Amino acid sequence: MVDDPTPQHHGARASIISFARAFVRHTVNITGSVLILLVGVAIVAYAYFSQIEPTTPSIDDVLAVRGAQPSVLVSASGEHLATYSRGYQEEVHLDQISPHVVEALLSTEDHRFYEHPGIDLKRTVSAVYHTLRGDAQGGSTITQQLARNLFPEEIGRDRSVDRKLREMITALKLEKAYSKDQILELYLNTVPFLYNVIGIEMAARTYYDKSAADLNVLESATLIGMLKGTSYYNPILAPGRAQKRRNVVLGQMVKHGHLSAEEFDAMKEQPLQVKLYRQPDPLGSAPHFAAYVRRFLIDWAEKNDYNIYTDGLVVESTIDDKLQDAATQAVERETEVLQNIADVEWASSSKRVASNSPTAYAGLRKKVEPFKQFWKERADLVDSFVRESPEFRKAVAAGQKEDAVIAKLKGNSKFMARLRNAKTRLEAGFLAMDPASGEIKAWVGSRDFDVDQFDHVAQAERQPGSTFKPMVYGAALELGLRPDRVYQDGPVEIRSPDGSIWRPTDMTPASGRFVTMRDGLVYSRNTITAQVMQEAGLPNIINLARAAGIKQSKLDAVPSLALGTSPVTLLEMVSSYSTIAQIGEYRRPVFIKRIKDREGNVVAEFGTESQRVMTEDTAVELIDMMRGVVKRGTGSMVSTRFNLVADLAGKTGTTQNNTDGWFILMHPNLVAGAWVGFNDSRITMRSDYWGQGGHNAALLVGDFFRDTLKAKLIDTKAKFPQPKRPAPVLVQAPPQWTAPDDTPDNPANLPPGYGVVTTRDGSTTLVIGPNGIQSVRRRDEPAGNGDSLGGFLRGLAGGGNGTAGVSSGTSSGGTAMSGGDSVFSDPNH
Repeated sequence: MVDDPTPQHHGARASIISFARAFVRHTVNITGSVLILLVGVAIVAYAYFSQIEPTTPSIDDVLAVRGAQPSVLVSASGEHLATYSRGYQEEVHLDQISPHVVEALLSTEDHRFYEHPGIDLKRTVSAVYHTLRGDAQGGSTITQQLARNLFPEEIGRDRSVDRKLREMITALKLEKAYSKDQILELYLNTVPFLYNVIGIEMAARTYYDKSAADLNVLESATLIGMLKGTSYYNPILAPGRAQKRRNVVLGQMVKHGHLSAEEFDAMKEQPLQVKLYRQPDPLGSAPHFAAYVRRFLIDWAEKNDYNIYTDGLVVESTIDDKLQDAATQAVERETEVLQNIADVEWASSSKRVASNSPTAYAGLRKKVEPFKQFWKERADLVDSFVRESPEFRKAVAAGQKEDAVIAKLKGNSKFMARLRNAKTRLEAGFLAMDPASGEIKAWVGSRDFDVDQFDHVAQAERQPGSTFKPMVYGAALELGLRPDRVYQDGPVEIRSPDGSIWRPTDMTPASGRFVTMRDGLVYSRNTITAQVMQEAGLPNIINLARAAGIKQSKLDAVPSLALGTSPVTLLEMVSSYSTIAQIGEYRRPVFIKRIKDREGNVVAEFGTESQRVMTEDTAVELIDMMRGVVKRGTGSMVSTRFNLVADLAGKTGTTQNNTDGWFILMHPNLVAGAWVGFNDSRITMRSDYWGQGGHNAALLVGDFFRDTLKAKLIDTKAKFPQPKRPAPVLVQAPPQWTAPDDTPDNPANLPPGYGVVTTRDGSTTLVIGPNGIQSVRRRDEPAGNGDSLGGFLRGLAGGGNGTAGVSSGTSSGGTAMSGGDSVFSDPNH
């Protein structure tokens, strides 16, 4: 028989039961709360994931990566000009890469690569733990790194949870789309290695001048070691750090069984033996043109949903291979000549021109110290040049005192030599264009793209000097002014709206003579051009310049604009001259004919519509005036030196102090122009002779046209239209002219506005009036009272206007006639 429990026993039991019930109740409550919390976290995480996932690359994007191809630029004949990739890159298969590279990569970056699904959770947690303890570590797998390399814009570059999640999501997509070997191959073909080098193949060529398949263990470890920080572990600029990092990679290879300890001990002290081997420029034979097209294509692709780096587009340009080669060679040859001239002239204390023959300076250059006299005369510029250097700005930004930095840099002979060479390096730009189509045929942006990437065709804005004058004379012709209109070659004063007075001058003193508008352009007289500008009006000049092709550069509405003081680009100027050459029709410059996709389908075509901006008569007259520039004016050297036999017209240009030299030459089939000068306008050509565009830039254009005409790349017999001028009317002389004593060759016998020109042998006499040649008397012609010339003279004597026998034609030569003397009774004629 069991006794009943005591009251104390009952109480203890009840307490236990109560505690158990309370524990269960609290446990259930806690568990429920945890479950609710977990569900909430899951919901929030899902919502967060759902928000982030659409911002990551799609599966289609991921699949397209392996088929990505860079776009290519080809010439008009299909020759390769450029490849548009993100850098110097050549893709290779995994079996074309040294196994030492793969071993070094896996040992250092991701030794569980073949085990994880794209995200290594163990490594991620370990990286977070060490980072929180102050030892920052990367937890990204090779697949995650590949995601960043392939989709930098979509994933982002900031250090944030969003970026890391996008990276992980993209890595999972990559693992789903590709095999491990394919991912490894993609990674090694897309990882950057400095110097605009992409991928292991180009890295091997750049640092070791060999293919990726031939890399040994040390070379492989050096290149893989760079991936931790390419700039910090740059083997060229930081060999000590690069060698230490290489040894870390070798140690990891030992740790993971790819290298023995003995091999490591034998290798770790060996030097890097690395050298920089610059790869051929991917922009080909027309690098500045290719760079210009790239900028256009990036904008076009964005608007039309293409990627020029991955979509494999074929861009057919307008460049003519033979003309491009001719332009490149002309620039190379003639700028070397001009550099010799500048070096020699600035080496001597004498300002005397050593020779008018450019080839004479090659020998003189060997005997002098280039620019010695310049640096002596312009010592004040040295400090300015030093202050403007990147080295100076970097040192000052680091906290060093300016005076100390200047003293240090000026004491650095290598730095000063580089600075002086850069500042005194002559530069040039060259462009050729088909006026009938607007197509660009040749484009040379500088002497050497590797030295100077700045484009002197489309980027450089320089004062055009007298090459702008055809816009002034064209505007005047449009208003009805004729080429034989005369102006006095004397001092000119023009008051500007601000009250200042502008007094244009010429290189030679004013003659005081009367000069036709034609000769004002032919001989590039500034005083004549200023007067023409006043009659044409600045608004009309600016409107014509804009319509003809100067579309972007600012044109200041000031009197000096007539002499080319507003900076413009060579592209704009050649485009404007093409408008003149095309008899007054403007065509927007065309540099791309069409774009095809990788299957050969045309996705875009480009052309240009013509727009008349000046009348045919104006354009033809202007061309004829510019013929005179080449035949007998400031541009005549180009024809004589290069023996150019063709219908050519053009204009020279020189700016103040010989800062800029220009020359643009027009042929019915081709317009070509060149600019010559120094990047820093404080440095100029020294002599007025070689500083003129007709003597410097003309060399480049003449050289180009000589080879172009010789090779018959353009029609050598093509002609511009001639001005529509009826021939002068020939009439018989009156009887009183038969006797020498009666010959009215005394200007005093004629009313104002008329003059007489007699040949030196007395065989022919001309009467010239306001409308040109108005009567002719030949000594051996019979006279008669009823002839028209007699009537003309009688009309003059009687105070009439002398209309008998007057020709509507004009004298193409102005007032100066070959072999004769011109006399005018009216000084204002």
